[in-house]
Amino acid sequence: QVQLVESGGGLVQAGGSLRLSCAASGSIFSINVMGWYRQAPGKQRELVASITSGGSTNYADSVKGRFTIPRDNAKNTVYLQMSSLKPEDTAVYYCNAVLRPWESLVLRDYWGQGTQVTVSS
Repeated sequence: QVQLVESGGGLVQAGGSLRLSCAASGSIFSINVMGWYRQAPGKQRELVASITSGGSTNYADSVKGRFTIPRDNAKNTVYLQMSSLKPEDTAVYYCNAVLRPWESLVLRDYWGQGTQVTVSS
């Protein structure tokens, strides 16, 4: 059983900062990619940022220069450091991991439960 547990969401004023955390636990053999997605009301879920086990990162254009995605491989944990937040960053943020469980020979996709980030103007 694999779980992704997120923390760190909340309410912040525009221009402020927040850090989200996501810890993967359970029967994990290896993790390839960890990332953050977000979904605002009435919109599709979109990729915010991702990072591979080797440290390669990918960011949505809308967050480049404002967000970073550090990863601690030893702890199976990924963070989303958000700064210069804007009201349009308001959304539910979901952690995602593409990983291989011990009981499987193939990679599987896992999601966290989501954490609300609200940026007030």
